[in-house]
Amino acid sequence: MAETAQTTQATIEQMVQDVIATIEREREREIVERRFGLFDRKETLEQIGELLGITRERVRQLEKSVVIKLKAAAESDLPHIKNFEQSLITHLNSVGDVARVKALSNLYSGENDKLTQSRIAFMAHLSPELHVIEDNDHFHHAVSVQATNDAEQVKTNVEKIIGSIKKLGKPAKIDAIATEAAIKNAKNAAALASTSKHLATLNGLWGLIKWPLVNPKNIRDKIYVILSVDGKPMHFNDIAKSIKASEFKRKNVTTQAIHNELIKDSRFVLIGRGIYALKEWGYSKGTVADIISDVLKKAGEPLHRDEIVKRVLESRHVKETTILLNLQGKSQFKRVAKATYTLNEA
Repeated sequence: MAETAQTTQATIEQMVQDVIATIEREREREIVERRFGLFDRKETLEQIGELLGITRERVRQLEKSVVIKLKAAAESDLPHIKNFEQSLITHLNSVGDVARVKALSNLYSGENDKLTQSRIAFMAHLSPELHVIEDNDHFHHAVSVQATNDAEQVKTNVEKIIGSIKKLGKPAKIDAIATEAAIKNAKNAAALASTSKHLATLNGLWGLIKWPLVNPKNIRDKIYVILSVDGKPMHFNDIAKSIKASEFKRKNVTTQAIHNELIKDSRFVLIGRGIYALKEWGYSKGTVADIISDVLKKAGEPLHRDEIVKRVLESRHVKETTILLNLQGKSQFKRVAKATYTLNEA
């Protein structure tokens, strides 16, 4: 497999076929093919047992026996294994010593097709210097370099990374997470994090999968991410443009849909004509008159209109004339001196 990353899907298929051909009995070949999903979808022990007319336990025994024999043969003369193994190790070394099978599929095919993924996992499963992380509730299907990331090391280090992210309390760059987790190589930390089903990444930040900033699940979450990343109030049209230009999945949403979500979600505050900010930035909902009232309450004394305008503009993107019209035209405000106002307590 001298082509490494240039290896084609046909080549990986031929490699698998050559390995399978070393299994003498047809029934055992069929069990391995079906269990690993090498030429069709993966099948359960029950499905294969029913097809072959044997118990699920017998299928399990035969599978285990054949795989043990193949692994033993891989140490010496099993076709292609050494070349495959060394090629994959070279690639894994370059990305942090571990990678999801889905990502490795690109080495062998232009598409992330299930057959290629299954074939890579099968060949890696037989390779003495590689470790296959099985897909389960906690991990994605992945492959690691046994010498640096065996089963226990992967589990321990991923737990450290998750614990460090929880301790940080918010999405962070992998360098900061690696430092907190006492993992020397940030590239390795990112590679390990990518295997966990409890973590997600977006815009260079890693966090818990339940955090919207790294794993936005709906339009509202995506709006929240856009505003958080931009760090300042935005018009809903600009928010829509940013979402369409983002890395999000399913980002082709209408401007009207985005505007509707901005109105309904309490995380967002309208602070000007079509301009929204995050509530967590210190903004509060309300009309311009409500904001003037808040300014005067906090001041605890009459204020000159220029000072009122200045303070209102800190939390609202409106024209000065709009503030002055509210100040002069609302009965809740009383002028007590030239251009100086207070709350009307009457």
